[in-house]
Amino acid sequence: MADSSKKMQIVFASAECAPFVKTGGLGDVAGSLPAALVRAGAEVIVMVPKYATIKDEYKAQMEHFSDFYVSLGWRNEYCGLEKLEHDGVTYMFIDNERYFARDYPYGFFDDGERFAFFSKAITESLQHLPAGFECDILHCNDWQTALAPVFLREFYQGLPLYDRVKTVFSIHNVAFQGQFSDTVMEDILGVAHIPAAASQLRCDACSINYMLGALRYADAITTVSPTYANEIQTPEFGEGLDGVLRERSYALQGILNGIDVAGFDPATDKRIAANYTVEDRSGKAVCKAKLQEELGLEVRDDRPLMVMVTRLTRQKGMDLVMYALDRILSGGVQVAVLGTGDRDYEDGLRYFQDKYPGTMAARIEFDPALSQRMYAAADMFLMPSKFEPCGLSQIIAMRYGTLPIVRETGGLKDTVQPYNEFTGEGTGFSFSNFNGDEMGDAVFRAARLFWDNRDAWNQLVTQAMSQDFSWTRSADKYLDLYFFMHPEIERPAAVVDEPEAAPDPVAAEEPKAEEKPVEAETVKTDPKVKVEATPEPEPEVKPAAKPAAKKTTTRKTTAKKATASKTTAAKTTTTRKRTTATAKKAAEAEAAPEVMAEVAETKPAAKAPAKTTAKKSTASKTTTAKKSTVAKSTKSKAATTKAAAKPASKVEETPVEAKPTAKTTTRKRTTTAKKTTAKTTTPKAETKPAAAKEEPKAEVKAKPAPKAAEVKAAPKATVKPEPAKETPVSPAAPAKEKAPSKKTSVRKATATRKRR
Repeated sequence: MADSSKKMQIVFASAECAPFVKTGGLGDVAGSLPAALVRAGAEVIVMVPKYATIKDEYKAQMEHFSDFYVSLGWRNEYCGLEKLEHDGVTYMFIDNERYFARDYPYGFFDDGERFAFFSKAITESLQHLPAGFECDILHCNDWQTALAPVFLREFYQGLPLYDRVKTVFSIHNVAFQGQFSDTVMEDILGVAHIPAAASQLRCDACSINYMLGALRYADAITTVSPTYANEIQTPEFGEGLDGVLRERSYALQGILNGIDVAGFDPATDKRIAANYTVEDRSGKAVCKAKLQEELGLEVRDDRPLMVMVTRLTRQKGMDLVMYALDRILSGGVQVAVLGTGDRDYEDGLRYFQDKYPGTMAARIEFDPALSQRMYAAADMFLMPSKFEPCGLSQIIAMRYGTLPIVRETGGLKDTVQPYNEFTGEGTGFSFSNFNGDEMGDAVFRAARLFWDNRDAWNQLVTQAMSQDFSWTRSADKYLDLYFFMHPEIERPAAVVDEPEAAPDPVAAEEPKAEEKPVEAETVKTDPKVKVEATPEPEPEVKPAAKPAAKKTTTRKTTAKKATASKTTAAKTTTTRKRTTATAKKAAEAEAAPEVMAEVAETKPAAKAPAKTTAKKSTASKTTTAKKSTVAKSTKSKAATTKAAAKPASKVEETPVEAKPTAKTTTRKRTTTAKKTTAKTTTPKAETKPAAAKEEPKAEVKAKPAPKAAEVKAAPKATVKPEPAKETPVSPAAPAKEKAPSKKTSVRKATATRKRR
């Protein structure tokens, strides 16, 4: 059974974490996701190396929690745990100055040894956590922590504390895998004597791959977008690991990253020139004018401003930018680029800045404050990446009302919905192939919308700013994975309510669809039983119409027949009155419509030409068997009439005898007479054992025998005067007789069913 008292306890390991140390998107994830998990009801401890670059203000807040020694190959290294509480999250900094007292997190000759120690320290520190914290989930990120699942399985499996630990490994960029010489396997990792570990870490004859070990040892694998999860299983994007990822595709899923919506809020951001909201975007025009002035561009609001905040590398699509930039700038679009990277791209941007002064601005530097002003001021944000696991820039741009122009890859495809000019849907613009001309076309599609249809542009900006990219949504999906791996832990109700709210209406609708036919049957049978008491049939008949209408979802044909029978009931009675104007018993017909209908049927049956009777008899033979629900509705309709039961029964007895005598003129008439007389007999309940709806008929017969004869003789009698073929006989009301044709055919069908 699920333990309702225990919370999900998670250790989140990352080589960087904002705001302490950050070099890329991994720092943003490690800084935001744990806080969202805590808000969702989990207990989280984040483990980060204690780099020398961490600000002193944070170091001053740390308190020494524990220290122990970690074996790493033949080494025995010191490891200290420095505890820090920040924004409701507990951080444990792994302290070892030999490995982490550097001026930058990565890029050293001994990175393999440094982060092997970090992974081993993470697994060892699970024994030294605060009292009451027993790790349920160990969540590792990227190659720097990839060896933790390997060490956990090979060195700690079987210990009671580690048996319950499930490992999750997140791929933030599959291109960075941590490949090193296989000499580290014995000298540092100490797993060369373990055949399973040695074989699963080795990626070729002379090197090992840290990420490869995590992919084979972790219980679950995640990546930062659903599309990227599919792409890395292909040779084009898998970077040599696509085979392993395909093997473990059952354990792989993509969960989109989010952003800090409070930190990136144009309504409260102090770093931009003017604040604005979705409803009032006047401040964005002020930001644009200020940025144009700052960057030396022409201060014009009628020209779209497109910006890039990126690393200047081929992976970010700079090849396409260099190819199409001349066309874009000459077409009247202002461009501003901020970033550093490859020297060729830096020189190319400077060239275009000199060629198009006032239209092109290049800032070859790293300036977070300027990047924030560019997000807020621009009209378009260009991000033509060759591959992009998730990407946060396009999400931040949409948050500030800047429409992204992206290539449909990875997280860019999952976060940006391309604009549809016919429906108005979308949150940006996109192109499919890694092609400079396609990128240029996408830029000018956006520019043309900016120039030609400002209303549609503004609506697109509103839709982009209204998107929800908060970490709360991502944290819920991670918790789904965690609780799936630990079903014995009960999930807090506040978190479960949202996912379960959607299935509930569906489950509620299904029984309704099943119950409606049952209700229809009961309502239809009740009027038959209550035919004996004339005062109560009217309220019973009205509910019967509703089930007939509800049945359209499951039985459209029966619903149509039932509604047709009721709508045509009034018309049939009027036509019967006209045809029986010469009838002898006019007074009885006015008092009892059922009696009049039956008398009307007997006399036209005797006086009508032989042709019409022949047509009627053949029609009754050729009609296929249909459902008897319509006949029941007509019976309930007949029951609502105020006619007395006794006169009706008296008149019914005479038509039953008169029909066979009137039909003796031809063989067809005699056959139909036999059918009708056979149907009026009492053993009808025996011939119809199939439907439950027909069982009440036997009950009605048992109490007033003449009434049973009446109810079944009336449908029989009405079958004959109502077909459309009888129009020449009663030309006075041809329009009124067309509608009852369905009713007559149904009654004849019931006759054939009874005969069978």
